[in-house]
Amino acid sequence: MNRIKFHVKKGDQVEVISGNFKGSQGKILALIPNKQRVLVEGVRIIKKHLRKSQDNPSGKIAEREGQIHISNVKLIERERKAEKKAVKEKKPKKATDEKAA
Repeated sequence: MNRIKFHVKKGDQVEVISGNFKGSQGKILALIPNKQRVLVEGVRIIKKHLRKSQDNPSGKIAEREGQIHISNVKLIERERKAEKKAVKEKKPKKATDEKAA
């Protein structure tokens, strides 16, 4: 199985460079690799009609983001790993220096 590599990742800030939503900016919410599409926050809002259920007893029209092709987005700012994790501090190696001496 080959893995497809993309120029953007989940959490990156991107701008739409072509299509109906040209000039829009947002954060990537999800990647769909087999279709080469992305979900961008606040871009291509579609209305999804939901039927009656226990959660929605009277039905509902939900608004959510639609997919756009990955070639239509340009990377603006990559999400940094330092923001994801706390920075680890280096421990002094005095114990190993004393054993060697």
